[in-house]
Formats: sequence, structure tokens, C-alpha cells
Amino acid sequence: MIDPNEPLIGIRTRAAAGQLRVTQHAQQEMVAENITLDDILHAISAATLLEDYPTHRRGACALLYGRDPHGRDLHIVCTTANPMLVIITVYEPRRPKWVSPTQRSPSP
Repeated sequence: MIDPNEPLIGIRTRAAAGQLRVTQHAQQEMVAENITLDDILHAISAATLLEDYPTHRRGACALLYGRDPHGRDLHIVCTTANPMLVIITVYEPRRPKWVSPTQRSPSP
């Protein structure tokens, strides 16, 4: 049986070891939303796995929910199967897309 937390364990391990890369898109989002790499690393260290996409067409990835050191809610989309953790995007979950940090709004 596969452990549902396995992707999260690998993500945390690579993040803690500094084995990561941030995409240009993620860097742009970080600037726009005033999110630092330290904020992301802190959020990953205690994150929960919201959605796992093991068969995504661009490669296995996941949506994580965590909080920065100041308690701000963050979503982090990152790879799960590569030796190097790639941060694809990061943002604060907000309406209208999110009802709460962990619940999507119903589709129209």
C-alpha cells in the first residue's frame, strides 16, 4: 500500500536540504504577493497535501497548504517526482477561487 504522505515527505526532505529551484513564474508571484523563499520553506516544513497530481501532463506535482512564519496562508505548487524540488507557483488562497485556505469554491 502506498503512503498518501509519501509525496509530502519527499518534498519536505528536498526543501530542508536546499535541493530546490524556483521557476520564473513562482518568482513573479513571490514579488507580486511579497512572499520570500524563507516564507515558502517555513510553510513547506509543516504543510499539508491538499491535492496530488501524480499523472499531470507536465510531470507529477502537488498543491500544498502551509503558513508562513507570520501565520499567512500560502499555497505552493511543486514537483513531487524529480530529484530537485521545483516550486512552480506560490500564492495566498483567496476568493473567489477559494472559500477557505483548504476548500475550493464551487464551480459556477
